[in-house]
Amino acid sequence: MKTDAKKYSNSITEFIKKYNTYLMLAVCLIICMVISPDFLTLTNLFNISRQYAALTVVSMGMLLVIATGGIDLSVGSYLACGSVLVAIFINSGLGLIPAILLDVALGLVCGTLSGVLVAKFKMPAFIVTMAMMTIIRGAAFILSNGSPIRTPSNTISQLGQNTVAHIIPLLLVLALVVVAIFAFVINRTSFGRIVLATGSNENCVRLSGIRVNYYLIAVYAISGLCATLGGVMAASRTGIGTPLYGEGLELDAIAACVIGGASLSGGTGSAVKTVVGVLVLALIGNIMNLLSVPSYPQDVIKGLIIIASVLLQIFTSSKKETA
Repeated sequence: MKTDAKKYSNSITEFIKKYNTYLMLAVCLIICMVISPDFLTLTNLFNISRQYAALTVVSMGMLLVIATGGIDLSVGSYLACGSVLVAIFINSGLGLIPAILLDVALGLVCGTLSGVLVAKFKMPAFIVTMAMMTIIRGAAFILSNGSPIRTPSNTISQLGQNTVAHIIPLLLVLALVVVAIFAFVINRTSFGRIVLATGSNENCVRLSGIRVNYYLIAVYAISGLCATLGGVMAASRTGIGTPLYGEGLELDAIAACVIGGASLSGGTGSAVKTVVGVLVLALIGNIMNLLSVPSYPQDVIKGLIIIASVLLQIFTSSKKETA
């Protein structure tokens, strides 16, 4: 009898561990539908997708960093500076595509610098990215003189307003393409496997003869690129680049990854589940807005969700070990 009860308990634990992200999403969906019958309209859903497309892309870069056991606190600043730079480039007469490419290239370079400091100089990722957060945000204020930079209505704002098949937002399509690429890289390539292995046991990977530093530098470079691309997407929604974009975005990106099952100690990560994590945050934000809850309590709730998700990971792992 005790054996059967133990097996039943273990099966429940495994179910919760495997599907907790989807269960959380289902609960949020039900609450949203109860509060607002119009929640599931295509107009509302596509508006939410536009709003959170940039966070989805930023979270993909953050996921790779977290998978190695690192952290990137600078993504919000990259997004802000990315929005400012693309606005400056466009206003200076550069075409839309060259402006975007130059913008994300600069994000890639700055991200590479962070990776070099972490991998080559063995500086803590927390310190490096916190310093970069301050530097990049400061650069955004300097470049913009602390004011929003508007762009012509027929330039980058077209990216945020255009649709595919006259209904699906182009930003949503772009975000889904990025997610598909990351899902393929993580699950189907040696790069993804080595990134996850590095997070699980970096010393073991080094002893296998793999150049771990290359992969560490690469994930921070990719994170910088994704965050800057997120800045382009944010600017496209409003036609404005501003140094105020992305404040607190690092918390949202980390929360999305953790809700999606990524361990902050590294070694795990799923692009699809991270998207579900973004959806959970989007729905929670939507619920708070429907209930007229101010923004600051929403930050408290996000922090509590991160703690709860980590505790759930610890609980399910300990139950599995004692089984």
